[in-house]
Parts: sequence; structure tokens; C-alpha cells
Amino acid sequence: MARMKFLCDAERCIECNACTVACKNENEVPWGMNRRRLVTLGDGEPGEKSISISCMHCTDAPCIAVCPVDCIYQTDIGVVLHDKDICIGCGYCFLACPFGAPQYPQATNFGSRGKMDKCTYCAGGPEEAGSKAEHDKYGRNRIAEGKLPLCAEVCSTRALLAGDGDVVAAIYRDRVNQRGYGSGAWGWTTAYQGADADEGS
Repeated sequence: MARMKFLCDAERCIECNACTVACKNENEVPWGMNRRRLVTLGDGEPGEKSISISCMHCTDAPCIAVCPVDCIYQTDIGVVLHDKDICIGCGYCFLACPFGAPQYPQATNFGSRGKMDKCTYCAGGPEEAGSKAEHDKYGRNRIAEGKLPLCAEVCSTRALLAGDGDVVAAIYRDRVNQRGYGSGAWGWTTAYQGADADEGS
């Protein structure tokens, strides 16, 4: 069975924000909330990198583990979804998520912050696929239509990849091999040789 995943290639992302805007527009996400956002590391510095972040639909999602009312669940294709009818707005999922994916309409105390919203991988929610109720709560169900998430489809440089995790990994592996990076890849020395590895050379 396929496990759907996202991957953003920092070498290709040009910080155009098309993914963010497309997601917000397609799913009618309320003002002040973003299901997808762009993060730029070293902004304005030589070699800056940008990456598009949303819910990464973790295989062992911490948000599912901490939800006290079990409103967050994983589908058979690995997409992490939530049921807004069950959500109590406690914020535990937001605190557990390493990507900051869960969003709330109000920044207030427990229970009054509203229902959690997050990236649905354009797979809707627990309601009937393609129904008005599903669209009103979760946005368009592109997966039921046999399409990929819109954020990945509008990416002009194909930096944002979506689909079966094995296929996405193979595409990225081919890109890295074609670049011929090996030990010259961005972040390689920091990750594998320590932060001051370049100082000695």
C-alpha cells in the first residue's frame, strides 16, 4: 500500500509562495491561518535556502498520540487527518508537532481558540468524499479525484514533491545523484562532521 508523503527540495525552491497561496485559495483557509508556509534559512545571506512546510503526514505522528479525544487519525494511505466535530481545541497537537502544522483561528485559552485546522493533503476529512459538508470543513478532496495536492502541482520548479513516499524518495535520490554532491551537499559538513569542520580546512 502506498504511503503518501511530501518532500521539499531546498535546492530548487525559489521562495515564490505559489504553494502557500494555492493551498489557501483552494481550501478557503480562514484569514490568519496557513496550512502551508515557506521558511527561509539565512534570509538575504549568500546560499540562503527556502523550504515549504506543512503537515508532513508522519508515519508515527506525535499529534495522534497526544490528542485526548482521538480526533486525529491516519488513513490507509498514510495521510494524517482530523475530525473537526470531535476537536476540543486543547492545543496538544500543536505542541507535539515538530512542524507547527496544527493551526487555530484564535490565539486564546483552552476551548475558546476554536477547532484545529491543518493540511489535509487535499484528502478531505471523515465526511463523504466530495460532499458539500466535507468541502466546507476541510476543503477540496483532490485525492478522491485521483489528483495530487494542489501545492505540489503548482510548484513551477518541482521543488515540492508529493505522492507515494517510495516514488518521491527515488525522484529525490536521482536529483542528488545528478547534482553529484556527495560530501558537498548543503548541510553535509554540519550534519556529519560537526559545525566547525570547515574551519580546519
